[in-house]
Amino acid sequence: MHGPVRLPPEVAPPPSRLRRAVVALVALVALAAGGYGLWQFQQRHGVATAPPGMAGGPPGGIPVEAVAVTVGPLADEITAIGTLRSNESVMVRPEVAGRVAALPFAEGQAVARGAVLVQLDDSVPRAELASAEANAVLARANAARQEELFSRGAGSARARDEAVAQARTTAAAVELARARLGKYSIEAPFDGIVGLRRLSPGDYVRDGADVVNLESLDPLKLDFRVPETLLASLRVGQLLEVRLDAFPDRAFPGEVYAIDPAIDPGGRSIAVRALLPNPDGALRPGLFARVNVTLKSWPQAVMVPETAIVTFGGRVLVMKVVEGRAAPQPVVTGIRQGTMVQVLEGLSAGDVVVTAGQMKLQPGAPVAVVPPVAAAMPAPRG
Repeated sequence: MHGPVRLPPEVAPPPSRLRRAVVALVALVALAAGGYGLWQFQQRHGVATAPPGMAGGPPGGIPVEAVAVTVGPLADEITAIGTLRSNESVMVRPEVAGRVAALPFAEGQAVARGAVLVQLDDSVPRAELASAEANAVLARANAARQEELFSRGAGSARARDEAVAQARTTAAAVELARARLGKYSIEAPFDGIVGLRRLSPGDYVRDGADVVNLESLDPLKLDFRVPETLLASLRVGQLLEVRLDAFPDRAFPGEVYAIDPAIDPGGRSIAVRALLPNPDGALRPGLFARVNVTLKSWPQAVMVPETAIVTFGGRVLVMKVVEGRAAPQPVVTGIRQGTMVQVLEGLSAGDVVVTAGQMKLQPGAPVAVVPPVAAAMPAPRG
């Protein structure tokens, strides 16, 4: 029998070199198998090697992530907390004391301007008015008689003047009595809805006591405050949206109509008042409101991810992908919204910007756009 063939020492490779060769061969086979597996995964799940319209870089380009800029409507908004108030509100109170004769209104119902809300017992002031009117009639008759006598030379000028003055005095007394009588009847100063009354017919009410509140609910006022730093951005006519805990599924539109000229030195804030239409009467004064005020809007704003923005040499740049190569582009940025940044100047619709890998690029360097890591995840199976 023949034993194992042994190579001469000068022909057989050293054991350490052989092991290294075997390890390298195994690694090469594993890498090839992994690449083939990734290719099969991409074909099975429809994952492209680069986003549509962004491939085509020179072979061997630097791998980067890139996206196309987005163009769409954008609004610069601020958020504040406010309170709803009646457009007009008054607590009905009598100017004189007396006994309540009638409350001719239904609680919680609408009333028109001029409708009587409170009628006090006016028997005494009405009698005083009748007496004053009778005195006025007599005084006018005496004045007329003295005027006639004076014209015929049978009366003195003094008697005539005294009679005329008395007529004027009694006329003023009539007006005073009539005004006093009017205090016993309280009318609605504007159209609105009456609240809950504080007393009943027959009660004795003192002057200045609360009787019932009257509220004008369409439109409603909305009072809120914003920081003083936004003074230059505020203006009358700005649109806003209001959300309320009482109506979680509705948003109510409104418009700024007044800005307080004085800034609160304590809170360094500006008081703003808006009007909210309330045709169905759903909203009520006192509701807590969350306010979104639109300071400015753009119908076609250019937006890029914030990861695309880099600062170099005091300039704000993005790295565009132009025909498969890197092209630095200075930009002027606007507002941020979430993870997106508005670009006011430097980009337009259709531009492609690098979002990851910018620091590896030089101007004109070839790039190979690869999908983000999240894009390679398989879609959940239903």
